[in-house]
Amino acid sequence: MEGRADVHRLPAGCRVAPSILSADFARLGEQVDEVLAAGARVIHVDVMDGDFVPPITIGPLVASAIADRVHGAGAIVDCHLMIARPEAQVAEFARAGADSITVHAEATAHLNRVVHAIHESGCSAGVAINPATPAGALEAIAADCDLLLCMSVNPGWGGQAFLPGTPAKLTALAGLAPAAVIEVDGGIDAATAPAAVAAGAAWLVAGSAVFGAADPAAAYAGIAAAAGAD
Repeated sequence: MEGRADVHRLPAGCRVAPSILSADFARLGEQVDEVLAAGARVIHVDVMDGDFVPPITIGPLVASAIADRVHGAGAIVDCHLMIARPEAQVAEFARAGADSITVHAEATAHLNRVVHAIHESGCSAGVAINPATPAGALEAIAADCDLLLCMSVNPGWGGQAFLPGTPAKLTALAGLAPAAVIEVDGGIDAATAPAAVAAGAAWLVAGSAVFGAADPAAAYAGIAAAAGAD
C-alpha cells in the first residue's frame, strides 16, 4: 500500500478519528476524502462479526478500498476488530493496509499472542476493553501495546450516549501505559470530547457525530476544535 505508516509510528498529539461505520457507503471514498481534507489523520474502521457483537459490519475488503487514499493523505487506517477469535484475521487486515489493529481483551484467550502477531504483521497493536471490563485487566499486557482503547459505550451500534464512568477509566489506562496512545470510542462529540481529553484520551473516535452530520468535514472540525486536537 502506498505511503503506509511505519509500525509503532502513530500520529502524535490529540486526534479525532472519524469512524466509517457511520459513513454513507454509497459515497464512502468521497466522505473519507472530505474528512482527510479537513485534517483527519486517523481513519477508524469498526469491524463487527455478528458473534462478539450482534451486528455484522465490514471487513478487510472495505479497509483495502480506502487504504491507498488514506495513506496518500499522510493518514493511517486504524482497524478496531470487535470480533471473536481475532487472531484468525490479523494477517488479512494487515494485507488490506491496516496500520494499527486493535483487538478486544474479552474476545480471545490468547491476548499476548495476538498482540505479538499484530506486531509481526507490521502493524501497531492495540487492545480494547468493554465498559464492564476494568482498566486493571490490561496491566499485564499494557507495556506491549502501542494503543489502549476504552469503549465509552457498549460495542455494537453507533449513536449511543457517552457512559459517565469513562473519564475515570481513561485516567487509569493512561497510568498503565504512559507511552501508549489512549483511544476512546463511543458517544464522542463536541460536548463530550473535552472531558475525554482531560481524562487522558489522545485519540477520539467519532462516528455518527461526524458522518451523521450534513457536512462531515465541518462536524469533524467542530469536534477537533472542542477537543483542542491537532
